[in-house]
Amino acid sequence: MTKRILRSILLVAVIGLIVSTGATMGILYYHFGGQLEEELRREASYLSVSVEKEGIEAFESLPADAERVTYIDTDGTVLFDNRADEDAMENHSDREEIQEAFQQGAGTAVRESDTLSQRTLYYAVRLSDGKVLRVSSTQYNLPGLLGGMIQPILIILILMAAISAWMAYRVSKAIVDPINKLDLEKPEENQVYDEIAPLLTKINRQQKQIKREIADAKRQQDEFSIITENMEEGFVIIDVHTEVLSYNSSALKLLGAEESKEKRSILAMNRSQEFQRIVEAVLSGRHVITMLDFGDRSCQIAANPVFHEGEISGAVLLILDVTERMKGEQMRREFTANVSHELKTPLTSISGFAEIINDGFVKPEDTRKFAGRIFKEAQRLITLVNDVIKISQLDEGKLPYEKEETDLYELCKEILRRMEERADAAGVHLYLYGPHVKVNTVQTILDEVLNNLCDNGIKYNKKGGNLTVTIEEDGAEARISVQDEGIGISPEDQKRIFERFYRVDKSHSKAIGGTGLGLSIVKHGAMYLGAEVKVESTLGKGSKFILVLPEK
Repeated sequence: MTKRILRSILLVAVIGLIVSTGATMGILYYHFGGQLEEELRREASYLSVSVEKEGIEAFESLPADAERVTYIDTDGTVLFDNRADEDAMENHSDREEIQEAFQQGAGTAVRESDTLSQRTLYYAVRLSDGKVLRVSSTQYNLPGLLGGMIQPILIILILMAAISAWMAYRVSKAIVDPINKLDLEKPEENQVYDEIAPLLTKINRQQKQIKREIADAKRQQDEFSIITENMEEGFVIIDVHTEVLSYNSSALKLLGAEESKEKRSILAMNRSQEFQRIVEAVLSGRHVITMLDFGDRSCQIAANPVFHEGEISGAVLLILDVTERMKGEQMRREFTANVSHELKTPLTSISGFAEIINDGFVKPEDTRKFAGRIFKEAQRLITLVNDVIKISQLDEGKLPYEKEETDLYELCKEILRRMEERADAAGVHLYLYGPHVKVNTVQTILDEVLNNLCDNGIKYNKKGGNLTVTIEEDGAEARISVQDEGIGISPEDQKRIFERFYRVDKSHSKAIGGTGLGLSIVKHGAMYLGAEVKVESTLGKGSKFILVLPEK
C-alpha cells in the first residue's frame, strides 16, 4: 500500500511539475512578447519624433546595439536600415506591417523562422510626410526557447522529481503508518481516519461473530472429544483417501496403533489384509458389519460410508471390543455342555441301577448296595444342581442376605472344625494362624468361599501334607490365605482355574470327586462381597489362595 501511494503521489507530482513548467514558460513567453511589442511601439514613437524634426540625420545617433530600424519611402523603397544595405534591399510595399501603416497610421506583424526557431516582431508608424518608420526585434519562439533551455529544465525537473519522491515517501509513510499500527484485535478503540471508521466497525462485528463461532466450534469439539474419549468403542473418521480425520484412544488401543501428531492413513494403524478389505469396501459405498480379531481381542467393526452431494467423501468406523462377550458365549456353550455331561453321568448311573433292580437281576442281599449307589449318585446330582443354582444367584446378585459383623478367626476355625474328619481321612494336617479380625460382610457367602478353598486344599494335597489358613490385617483390608502342599497349578492353568467345570488334572479330579464348580463359586462369591482372589502356585509344591476383603 505504501508503494502504491508513493507511486501515485510521485506520478501526480511529476505530471503537475511538467504541466506547470510548460504553462509557466508559455505564459512568460507571451507576457514578454507583449512587453517587447510595447517597447518597440515606444521606441518607434520616440524615434519618429526625431525623424520628423531632423529627417534622415536622426539615424546617425543610433547606438550600435539598438533594435533594427528601417526607414521606408511612400513607394516602399527602403531609404535606411541600420542592419543592412538599403540599396540591396527589395521593395517593402507588400509587407503586412507597411501596408497597415500606410492605411491606418500604424501596423504590426510577426514572422516566424522555421530554420532558426526565431520570431521577429515588426512595428511600423506612418510619419507626417507619408513615409514609414519601422522598428523590429528578434525573439526565440517557444520551441526554440525550450530547446535552448532543455538542460537546465531537465536538471530542474530531476531535482524537483527527487524532492517530490522524498516528500511523497514521507507523506505516504505518514498516511500508511497509522493504518499499519491499527489494533485489529480491538478495532473499535482505533481513532485514525474517519474514512476507515466503517471498515473498522465491520471488522469489529465480524471478529465478534468469528469469536462466537470459534467458541461454539471449540465447545462442540470439546464435547465431541469428551464423548468419544470416554467411549469404550473405537471411533475413527477417514476421508476418501483413507487419511484419518479424527479418532479416539480406544481406537488406537483396539487397532494396536500408537499416537501420532502427523496425519496418516488408517491402513497404517492396522496393516492386516482383512482390515484393508473392510476399508476398501466402505469407501466403495458399502455398509460393512463384520467380526475381526486383533491379536487376542475379538472386535466387531461397523463401517458406514459418508456421502456429500451424492459423492463418497469418507467413512466412519466404529470398533467394538466383544472379546468378553465372545468369551462369555464360549463359556456358556462350554457350561451347557459340561452341565449336560455332569448331569448325564449320575442320571445314567441312577437309571442303570434302578433298571437292574426293576428287572429283578439283583439278589435280595445286594439290593442295599445298589440302593446306596443310587443314593450316592443322587446326592452328587443334588450337589451339582445346588452349585449351579449358587453360581446363577451370585451372577445375578439376587441372594437375600444382609451384611453382618463377622470375626474371621472364629469363622475360619468353624470351617476347619467341619473339615477335620475329611482331613484325617486324607492324612492332611490343619493349621490356623492370625488375630481376631472383624469385617462387615455377608457371612454365608464368605463361609461358602472359604469352605470351597479349604475343601480344595484337602482334595489336592499330598498325603501327610499341611493346610494352613492365615489371617492378616493390612490397613483397611483383611487378608485370608489358604495354603496347601499339594500338586500345584501350572502358570497356564492358573489363567483358567476359575472357569466353570475347568479341571487342572481331569483324571485326578474324577478320582477325588467334585463338580468342577468350586473355584468358580469362589470367584463369583468374592465378586459379590467386593473382595479379590489371588493365587500363587508352584507345580508340584502346592498352592496359596489369598482372599483380600475390605473391612467395612
